[in-house]
Amino acid sequence: MGRFVTATDALIDYLSRVGAREHPAQARCRRETQQMGRVAGMQIAPEQGAVLAMLVRLIGATRCLEVGTFTGYSALSVALALPPDGRIIALDVSVEFTDKARVYWRAAGVEDKIDLRLGPGLVSLDRMIDAGEGPFDFAFIDADKSNYDNYYERALRLVRPGGLIALDNMLWGGAVADPAIDDPDTSALRALNAKIHGDARVDMALATIGDGVMLARVR
Repeated sequence: MGRFVTATDALIDYLSRVGAREHPAQARCRRETQQMGRVAGMQIAPEQGAVLAMLVRLIGATRCLEVGTFTGYSALSVALALPPDGRIIALDVSVEFTDKARVYWRAAGVEDKIDLRLGPGLVSLDRMIDAGEGPFDFAFIDADKSNYDNYYERALRLVRPGGLIALDNMLWGGAVADPAIDDPDTSALRALNAKIHGDARVDMALATIGDGVMLARVR
């Protein structure tokens, strides 16, 4: 059975150099976000952004959805991969963080591809469902962990058959594999991993990319 590669500092540095081709605006977003202290850990890694972009290109996505935007790296990665007529709706609650995101989007020339909507994610998603805004080709979920199951269920209603849902942080630093850790976030992610594993509505794969990315293809 294959073993995971240990994420040493040297390997992480190597990945940052050759694991992704970053647009200058992405590199700036990453560098400046890393200076933000404790919250900097909410940013995805460059190789995660590259994987999201690759997936978007592979499925020919033109309509994308993101729940949890932070300083904009993931939305930027997707927007850069979209064709000229492609769009991504990005949902977040923070004006402070997304004001930073807009700077990077503008620098990359993709601000017009990103429809940023501020407010609680579940409220925004329910409004989209009620308004019939789907179907979407791709959805990325990276927000408050206790609501991941709710976001997943709503994404299933918005993403087309054959479309893809990607969920970040699904290994949660390895905590999901330790039954002794039962805080609300860990328990929610552990339960959702088990749910998706047995969910006949999707094809699934849990990949050791970054902090764990669950991929669910809607059947």
